[in-house]
Formats: sequence, C-alpha cells, structure tokens
Amino acid sequence: MTSSLHPVLLCGGSGTRLWPLSRKSYPKQFSSLIGDESLFQASARRLSGPGFAAPVIVTGSDFRFIVTEQLAQAHLDPAAILIEPAARNTAPAILAAALILQRQDPGAVMLVAPSDHVIPDGARFREAVLGALPVAQQGQMVTFGIRPDRAETGYGWLELTTCPDPEFSPVPQPLARFVEKPDLPSAQAMLDGGRHLWNAGIFLFRADTLVAAFAALQPEILDQVRASVAGAESDLAFTRLAPAPWDKVADISIDYAVMEKADNLAVVPYGGAWSDLGGWEAVWREAGPNATGVVTKGPAQAIDCTDTLLRSESTGQELVGIGLTDIIAVAMPDAVLVAHKSRAQEVRKAVSALKAKGSPQAETFPRDHRPWGWFESLAMGPRFQVKRIVVHPGAALSLQSHHHRAEHWIVVEGTARVTIGDTVQLVSENQSVYIPLGAVHRMENPGKLPLTLIEVQTGSYLGEDDIIRYEDVYARGQGAKG
Repeated sequence: MTSSLHPVLLCGGSGTRLWPLSRKSYPKQFSSLIGDESLFQASARRLSGPGFAAPVIVTGSDFRFIVTEQLAQAHLDPAAILIEPAARNTAPAILAAALILQRQDPGAVMLVAPSDHVIPDGARFREAVLGALPVAQQGQMVTFGIRPDRAETGYGWLELTTCPDPEFSPVPQPLARFVEKPDLPSAQAMLDGGRHLWNAGIFLFRADTLVAAFAALQPEILDQVRASVAGAESDLAFTRLAPAPWDKVADISIDYAVMEKADNLAVVPYGGAWSDLGGWEAVWREAGPNATGVVTKGPAQAIDCTDTLLRSESTGQELVGIGLTDIIAVAMPDAVLVAHKSRAQEVRKAVSALKAKGSPQAETFPRDHRPWGWFESLAMGPRFQVKRIVVHPGAALSLQSHHHRAEHWIVVEGTARVTIGDTVQLVSENQSVYIPLGAVHRMENPGKLPLTLIEVQTGSYLGEDDIIRYEDVYARGQGAKG
C-alpha cells in the first residue's frame, strides 16, 4: 500500500433512523452502537496505520469539537478537518476534500468512506482496498460492492457485467449500472441472479481524477466548490470553507453528480461483513442476537422474549421486557422508543411527529456536548434549572455573563478554578460558589481528571442564548453554543 493513500471520512447526517439514540444534535456516528468505540472512532481507526496518511474529516460546525475529542480519545491525529457551512450531500463534501488534497499532491489517492458504517474485518477490507489501488492509480474511479445476503430494499445496488468468483476476490470489475433502491421483488431477483452487489458508498480514486470528472460533468459545482475552498479560513485546528460560494452549491450525492455518468468506473467486490446500521433492526442483527434472538444493552432484562432488542442508555434506568417477540425498545433519559421490528424504518415518522409539536426530543440530545465537555439537565421548573456539568482536564468555559440568571456551582468531583469579576479562587469537592446575576465569570479545570459539578440556575429566563461572551479559547463568537 502506498503512503499516498488518504482517507476522507464524511461525518455529517441528521441521524433520524436510529432515534432516540441518534439525533440531529448528536448523530449515530458518535455513539457506541456496536462495541465500545463510536462508529466514527472505529472508522478512523480502520483507515489508519501503515500505508495510510492521516485522515481528512469533512463535518459541520456543530460537530467539530466532538470530532476532535473523539479522535483524541482514539489517539489519532487528522490531516485536516473541513467545516461545511451547510450540509450539501456527498458530492460537494468529497470534491472539497479532493481540491485540498490536490494542492498537496495531484496524484494523491483518496479513500472516501462514511463514518457510520460497521466493517468488523478491517484486515479483509484493507485487502479489498489494496486490490483496487492499481486501477485507481491508473485513473479509474472505484466503488466497492458488498456481497448481499438478503433482498434488501433499503440500499442501492450495483450491477456487474459478470458474477464475482465464489471467494469474492477483491478484483476490479466493470460496472454495468447503478440500481436505485428496489422494491422487494426486484431485490429478490437481483439477489438470486448473483450479478448485483449492495452499493456501500465507499470510493477510491485519485484526487485529480475526481476533479477532472467534475470539470467534465458538473463544471458549475466545481467552480463553486473551488471558490469556497479558495476562500477558506483557518479557525483553530479547523478549515472553514467559505460560505458565500458554498451556499450556491447543489445538494447532490456523488453518485448522481458524477459516478452514474462517468465512463471510467470499476467495482471491487467485498465479501466480508458490512452494515450501514440504517435502522434498529440492523443494530439488532449486527449486535449478535443470542439463541432466542435477544440483544440487550445497558441495564436491560429480557424475560421469555424472542427476536427482540432491549437497550437502556441510562445507568439508573432499568428496562424490562416480558414475553416480547420482534420488538425494538430503546430507553433514553428523555425519550423511549417501542416499535415492532418490521416497522423499525418508520422511526422517521416519530421524529417528524415530535418535531411538528415542538418537542425538543425530536432533534436535541439530552447530553449537550461542548468543546470543553458536556452538560445535561437534571431538573427544571418555572424559575430554576439543575444541571450536571463535566469539564475535561485542562479545558475552560468562556469568560461570560448572563442577563437573566444567577448560578450556584457545587463541585462534586475534581477542583475548579473559578473567576468572578477580579477574584480567582479554587473550589474543591464538597465546596460551592455563587455567581450573581450579571457577574463576569469563568470556570476552568486545572487538573488532570474530569471536573464534575452541579449547577443550580435561578432567574426569569434560563435559555442557553442568555450569554455574553468576552473571551473564549475556542474562538466562538457571540451566539455560539456554550
């Protein structure tokens, strides 16, 4: 494998199909759905090591600090983190990464992958990439096709000119055509025929090959994305693409934009396990059901259940199922999903219904992640709110004040350095401090362990937008979160 192989991880999405665990504010790639690592961390680790350059991450502004935190936890350093001004699907995101890489090395080979897929056999996947590398270096655009094991209607398919060999050797083959998500009879016919594979949405090509494809097939998108890259600005460890030209870019997938129109395509069959975890039934399947088809996660107990997923995401909340068959039950501190397994794909309807009635659970995760750590609301009344706040070692909240609320901080773990006006003091476990309404203040964690405190807010308005920011080590402006 050549050292010029550059992973590009796409890290956006709204996360509706795995609600309530996955939400717009914290989509599924950042959660530990299978195993101990998040899907994003597992993806980044899979595309690292000898022969791989540091990854390029493409994400949105709201997720930038989650990305850096999770990469640091996995002991991985990115080559670049590109911030999209707005979600524009995969084509502009991949093209922006290609233009960045092309400036460094026009012949750089890009391995583009979503950050929310499960590929248990990393060695076999890398073998498939090795099989695709020679033709990609020669100017072919390679997509990877997954061996299907069922008549899946939730995926696009790839039609080959011939059937792969029985061992599914990773040998590049010509692509006959892309097939849209089929109905069940069509999916069954493709499964039986043996010449169709699932479209994994994973690609390998040279940066200059992709740019040339856009120049020929989507010149307007190329001009707009190139202008956005040219006007990009550095922001701490991030590269912010220029918003004005980006706003004009079409919302279009890489398949529609160039892959379905190009004539230099190849497919590499992949016979190993793979899943995009597109719904709770997929999570149940990939988690490895026991002999009766039951999967439990967290404090969950199944009694006389079959083919059922019980998942509790709160250590203080027991989830018990009795006599259930083909049921998905997912319990969060602020929302519970109970669905028949055959209708798990309809979770989007629940999200839409909650959104229509203004429920914050539709899009907002109960734990709010910030660059310095996270917080969650424990109790709320008309003029008060109680939060648990965790601050990472060495991290600091912005120097700020509030118009409408006062705050009491009680340290329960670690030591806080607290600034109130001109006074700076250390507040240790079992000690507290009062922040008057309007006082300019800051909290820092000077230690090497997480700082945990309970915050009690009192006042006439307790919204997160009641904040005046004076200084911030994370370079967030007024109106930014946290």
